[in-house]
Amino acid sequence: MASSADIAIAAVAGEPSGDMLAGRLLGGLRQHLPEARFHGIGGPHMAAHGFQSHWPMDTLTVRGIVEIIPRYRELKGIQNQLRDMLLAERPSVFIGADYPGFNLGLEEQLKAAGIPTMHYIGPQIWAWRGGRIKKIQRAVSHMLLVFPFEEEIYRKAGVPATFVGHPLAELIPLAPDEAAARRALGLPEDANVVTIMPGSRMSEIKYNTAAFVGAARLLLQRDRTLRFVAPMAGERQKALFRQIVEQNGLQDVEIQLLDGQSHTAICAADAVLVASGTASLEVALFKKPMVIAYRMMELEWQILRHFGYQPWIGLPNILAREFLVPELLQHKASPEALAENMWKQLSDVPHRLQLAQRFTDMHHSLLRNSSQESAAAVLKVIGR
Repeated sequence: MASSADIAIAAVAGEPSGDMLAGRLLGGLRQHLPEARFHGIGGPHMAAHGFQSHWPMDTLTVRGIVEIIPRYRELKGIQNQLRDMLLAERPSVFIGADYPGFNLGLEEQLKAAGIPTMHYIGPQIWAWRGGRIKKIQRAVSHMLLVFPFEEEIYRKAGVPATFVGHPLAELIPLAPDEAAARRALGLPEDANVVTIMPGSRMSEIKYNTAAFVGAARLLLQRDRTLRFVAPMAGERQKALFRQIVEQNGLQDVEIQLLDGQSHTAICAADAVLVASGTASLEVALFKKPMVIAYRMMELEWQILRHFGYQPWIGLPNILAREFLVPELLQHKASPEALAENMWKQLSDVPHRLQLAQRFTDMHHSLLRNSSQESAAAVLKVIGR
């Protein structure tokens, strides 16, 4: 095989989830392209495969519509500088790892200049902002998808696409060891455990914590033996969580706060109260009953609530095309409603068994060797 030293692959990840995806892809590519140059913007998972990041990935990380506005000029400046660098270099391909607000605009300019572009994880045009498909048509040479039903949607729109599997389906075992997880957290194997996951973002902690912990207090009134654990993404999140608990007079609810360990906390649980997002898919892959809930700034809620195209927001329900588990949003996510729905998840044994089987089937449907599948798609695009 000819040397890969003349190949440059550019990529951008703006958040840890995209860094993880791109890292697995680059790991697969490195086996075939040992001397290729990987560069752009990324994090530690990408750096592990020799990726050079021209800006710290954290520079791109913003949360929600309100946070983007004051940083627009800064982010646009970074995008323009990277665009000019890549137009001068003309890499073999550019790969945008999620982060569509930044990457699609960059991809559109690069594709117009004749540089092949790929986007890893399709923007959820099937959930909201369906008009974005026109931009995707202009911006993306090939989509890499993590959900099987998306292939037909993109191909009908004229965008070449490959389902490569969901990396989480590989990372999470088909038969999780609940007893081992409980031992790791110092929990009795016969305990009744509820895991609380208000989110990893500061805004999610701010808006979800009071309702989630309030629900825990109400659940304790039904069963004093319940044990609660809550994985925290970092010290800042942990401090804000504690502050909100204190401000709302909820200190009497004993919750074991964890440094990370979200998968262990999910695996140890009998049921999970989880903020909508990727975490809800993780709970499903661990085959756990759950209630999905989400609260946000009222202005943002009023904007986003008009964009939805389907009745579900939780990934397990979207994949199932039905309400497998409850979803409670904004004002409906009261402590009382959350507690009532969580109690059913904890106490309805036939329902729990049915959910476990449905989630096992879902796990199989998402399981592929994503590192190799995604790398193979990239190699095909660059003619290797």
